[in-house]
Amino acid sequence: MPPRKVSTSSSNKNKTPVPSYDFTDQVGHLLRRAYQRHVAIFQQTIPDSQLTAAQFVVLCAVKERQSCSLSEIVRATAIDQATVRGIIERLKARELIAVSHDPSDRRKVVVTVTPAGLALIDQTIPFAHQITEQTFGDLNPAERVAITYLLKKMSEFDEREPGA
Repeated sequence: MPPRKVSTSSSNKNKTPVPSYDFTDQVGHLLRRAYQRHVAIFQQTIPDSQLTAAQFVVLCAVKERQSCSLSEIVRATAIDQATVRGIIERLKARELIAVSHDPSDRRKVVVTVTPAGLALIDQTIPFAHQITEQTFGDLNPAERVAITYLLKKMSEFDEREPGA
């Protein structure tokens, strides 16, 4: 990558030069662009036009745990609590999940996948594999392994940091 141009103005000639900032080279922007592309591919490919990528992730997380609380879903999916609540309401309205209270703690909400939800997951998984392939695009096998490894490493960073 070529070195960054340094901008100086007459008012800061005696100060340390500040490297220019191209937002299109920033990791956050690049991640957002890649995610937007992935979501667009998901919406174009998935057979159920009402199912969003976030809803599918929540369904898969609940299925994997068989039964779980909202906080467990938040931790598993990295989707914020308010958004998870909305997703749960929409999936419940479609009868893809069931919501009940924990018998030992009535304040705790327990979420399970219904038979209709399980059927939708099973129907969607082959498409999810296609979506992953399309998202990877022309990346070669080594690049696919590298980007997957790096994204996992970046997303697990906060979990390793004490107090994060």
